[in-house]
Amino acid sequence: MNTELLGIIATYAITLLIAIPLGRYIAKVFGGQRTLLDFMAPLERGIFRFCGIDPKEEMNWKQHLKALLTINMLWFVYAFFLLIFQDKLPLNPDHNAGQTSDLAFNTAISFLVNCNLQHYSGESGLTYFTQLFVITFLQFVSAATGIAALIALFKALRQKTTTQLGNFWDHLLKTTTRLLLPICLVIAGILAFRGTPASFAGKDTIVTVQGDTVQVSRGPAAGMIAIKHLGTNGGGYFGANSIHPLENPDYLTNMTEAIAQVIIPIAMIFALGFFIQRKKFAYVIFGVMTAGMLALMIPTIISEVGGNPGIAKMGIVQATGAMEGKEVRFGPTATAYWSTITTIISTGSVNGFHDSTMPATGMMQLIAMMTNCFYGGCGVGILNYFIFIIIAVFISGLMVGRTPEFMGHKVEAREVKIAALVALLHPFLILAGTALSSFAIAHGWGAGWATQPGAWLNNPGYHGFSEMLYEYTSSAANNGSGFEGLTDNNIFWNVSTGFVLILSRFLPIIGPVAIAGLLASKKHVPESAGTLRTDTATFGIMTFAVIVIIAALAFFPALALGPIAEYFSLY
Repeated sequence: MNTELLGIIATYAITLLIAIPLGRYIAKVFGGQRTLLDFMAPLERGIFRFCGIDPKEEMNWKQHLKALLTINMLWFVYAFFLLIFQDKLPLNPDHNAGQTSDLAFNTAISFLVNCNLQHYSGESGLTYFTQLFVITFLQFVSAATGIAALIALFKALRQKTTTQLGNFWDHLLKTTTRLLLPICLVIAGILAFRGTPASFAGKDTIVTVQGDTVQVSRGPAAGMIAIKHLGTNGGGYFGANSIHPLENPDYLTNMTEAIAQVIIPIAMIFALGFFIQRKKFAYVIFGVMTAGMLALMIPTIISEVGGNPGIAKMGIVQATGAMEGKEVRFGPTATAYWSTITTIISTGSVNGFHDSTMPATGMMQLIAMMTNCFYGGCGVGILNYFIFIIIAVFISGLMVGRTPEFMGHKVEAREVKIAALVALLHPFLILAGTALSSFAIAHGWGAGWATQPGAWLNNPGYHGFSEMLYEYTSSAANNGSGFEGLTDNNIFWNVSTGFVLILSRFLPIIGPVAIAGLLASKKHVPESAGTLRTDTATFGIMTFAVIVIIAALAFFPALALGPIAEYFSLY
């Protein structure tokens, strides 16, 4: 137990040791300062010249979003058709079939929006070609898209008054060449040397210890697994994700993957402080987000290490805690740590089955995705948090009777309306989707479903409801993990979660970038004695309270029907 705790403490400590200097480096890259990777500049210039793009052309917030949405639409069409026709493309030694149109629709959107919700199994649902040129490609560009949007917000906050927020294409390419690619090479190297496949060979036949002959899938997995974590994507090369012994062979790779998925979200917080030269403001954000993480992680660890009371009643000693759905090579503490970081961040990868975790842990996982702003995904975590800052500033201004201001700009009705719509969109999509699926299971609508609604759930009762709630929560949070007792590869789930994925990805990017652009274009108001300080612990507590009230309490009735009811039925 003590050794396992030391393991996760060491993992988080190493994460911070990497994230702080990485944040300084990110600030330098996008601040136009010299860095070690400036030798990538000729390659970048060649790409821009080939594409006919002037990277020095400044864009306002509308031009930023137009470029972002346009290229993402093209990437969706590209991915959709490659997935449908993958059986006719090269690099398919295992002769896997093309995806159905509804599954390709869901898969293309899911990886486009950095969610990686997988309604298929990686070994049999994709070919080496689509693993590389669709999945891995989208994992790079979706992470870069979120960071590029955040850099526009950084530039809006740095200037007193401006409409120029840099160039989206420049942000996108530099994120890929100077941040994601170099770190991925290091991670992939570690994984490959520890036993993760990195070849184009087909399935291998082996004889197990107990004498069974089985076929084991291989392929170019190491590189994909590196970006799946660094880019907070989470989709597994293998169906079992990072539970699979080839995707996550030992404790060293487990630490590597856990560190990889957290370093950029934390580094972006420090990068904000360095970039706008307000380090104290960044420290407040980091403190609030870390407090949120600990509030979710501590109950999770206690719940998993404490074991299952149902098994204890049978007289079985659970010396290592609740081990259902967990790997012996990791144990419940490391699995609990992973389950927390993968849900507060939009990674969604798993090193243990979430469907098998204790009810309290399941609730913590859901709350982590329902709040969706403690560290968060690459770029989008701070964008989500920015929405709550605007609401906190507005409420604080009302409390003291002053016009709300944020960093020298008046926060007026238009900005507050945008923030409110984005904040309410998240619970609306989750609860409406869960209600719709519950109605379908109860009534079926008389449709000729290939998989009847009554067969969607492998677990009845409270946990069955939690499975549906989790699926839409994971989709809306662009997370991608799941309670895998749900039969989700059918038209209903592929299409409904697909639309949730689109709305919950792009509207929460459009909103914060629009607010930042609108604020930056306003006349700067010098600070006075009555100005609300946003770099204090008091304002941090205020923001945390807003997050709890808006993001968490909105879901309490749904949580009461699922994990809370399951908890009391078990205990």
